[in-house]
Amino acid sequence: MSVRTQSSEQPGEAGGTSHAAKAVGDHRAGFACFVGRPNAGKSTLTNALVGQKVAITSNRPQTTRHTVRGIVHRPEAQLILVDTPGLHKPRTLLGERLNDVVRTTWAEVDAIGFCIPADQKLGPGDRFIAKELAGIKKTPKVAIVTKTDLVDGKALAEQLIAVDLLGKELGITWAEIVPVSATANQQVDLLADLLVPLMPEGPALYPEGDLTDEPEMVMVAELIREAALEGVRDELPHSIAVVVEEMLPREDRPADKPLLDIHANLYIERTSQKGIVIGPKGKRLKDVGIKSRQQIEALLGTPVFLDLHVKVAKDWQRDPKQLRRLGF
Repeated sequence: MSVRTQSSEQPGEAGGTSHAAKAVGDHRAGFACFVGRPNAGKSTLTNALVGQKVAITSNRPQTTRHTVRGIVHRPEAQLILVDTPGLHKPRTLLGERLNDVVRTTWAEVDAIGFCIPADQKLGPGDRFIAKELAGIKKTPKVAIVTKTDLVDGKALAEQLIAVDLLGKELGITWAEIVPVSATANQQVDLLADLLVPLMPEGPALYPEGDLTDEPEMVMVAELIREAALEGVRDELPHSIAVVVEEMLPREDRPADKPLLDIHANLYIERTSQKGIVIGPKGKRLKDVGIKSRQQIEALLGTPVFLDLHVKVAKDWQRDPKQLRRLGF
């Protein structure tokens, strides 16, 4: 079993270039996707590698609902990371469509990173995904043991061995096995160093400075949904969808005091859920507005007026027409 860890010869600072990366000849550019069961740390890892928040995170499983591309720029390479929804046993039409998104992504990337949390034993969900990965023969696969800051050395070693054995059992040859902690920024740059040589040679695919190809309206909607997910009941996260209806600069504002008007709707499935999202005397919705507005202003670099409304789209997770209207 070959487990990659940072040595003193491989700088761990942001943008550090290791010997592995230096060995690459010409410029490389390509796509790597992170897959894993829900809440395996895929979005947090994407954000850590990019160096800025491009994917929303939550301690609730299945937060990611579509592919998010984060772009890592290096002098010798451009790495486009595709964060996918967690693959899971679907209970709704939305769940089936999210799984389809994951499988479509696998077929289009140059490398696959399989994320397995260090703090949870390998379970049926991990095995289910690994079996599917075993059927993809040509694409290199990197096993990434995430959340290493949550366990001690003994538990981490046991998980690394378990991941190695899982690969051997299913006929998967891991290109690398890498333990990382995105929150503690441990071995994050080493992971990028190891992914770069797996990319094809070629010019950069995105302009220097671009960190994501997500449309601004989609990112704003995701930041609002992230704020709305905090502190709600267990059954509610998957019932919330957010659509930004309008983003327009406020007219008649002086050039040095711009204001962006954003009008967005939060959709839930049942009238009984409305009170949960709005809260007593509108307090929860107000908190959602304050938290998300701060994140949106940081993202867009301009003051924002945020107008939020809560609407009911009955059983939207199971209704094809509603799913299309909400962008799925």
